[in-house]
Amino acid sequence: SNPNLIIPQSNGYNIEFAWNGQVYELVVDVSFWEQPYPIETFIDKVSKQYAGEVIIGESHKMGFQPVKYQQNVDGSNTVVLERWNQKF
Repeated sequence: SNPNLIIPQSNGYNIEFAWNGQVYELVVDVSFWEQPYPIETFIDKVSKQYAGEVIIGESHKMGFQPVKYQQNVDGSNTVVLERWNQKF
């Protein structure tokens, strides 16, 4: 079973990602949001990070290794992967 992920806030109203059996759901009371950016920005940041992790994880399964990870001025990310052909 997957545990819930909790991000504590100093006001005691934590940000939680709850596993519903298939996906994680964001559980937060917006009236107690005390992060330095809006919830939409938070979700965007989490989504970008997750996408990058999935790309790197799946690429690794195919023999690729990340050699460069860069955040671009427009907010997008660039990942450069390489794979060496092995001859036996």
